[in-house]
Amino acid sequence: MKNGSFFDRFGYAFAGVVTVFKREKSFRMHCGFALLALAVAAFTRPALIWWAIVGLCIAIVFAAEMVNAALEYLIDRLHPEIHEEIKHAKDAAAGAVLLASIGTACVGLLMIVDWYLRTQ
Repeated sequence: MKNGSFFDRFGYAFAGVVTVFKREKSFRMHCGFALLALAVAAFTRPALIWWAIVGLCIAIVFAAEMVNAALEYLIDRLHPEIHEEIKHAKDAAAGAVLLASIGTACVGLLMIVDWYLRTQ
């Protein structure tokens, strides 16, 4: 697995995305928000730099969701019983997703403000 071909490793990564998409409601919700953000960007027709920033923000939120899910799957398998430190680990991972999402929303708001100021 570790030293497999590029296509094998890509397949494993893609399977991970599919798994998280199927299992995690919050990931699917973020997919919906990403589509909304792309629709707003298409409507406002921002400069290329805004497209790059929005795309990077979407990727960061998706990556944070994937890491959060991976951590939860691993913890639940290795230590299924409730423990205070495990709760803290899961909460911290969820907090990372929250912070990435808030940052992304701020970028979206700034893009809309920029569009508004350009149209005035």
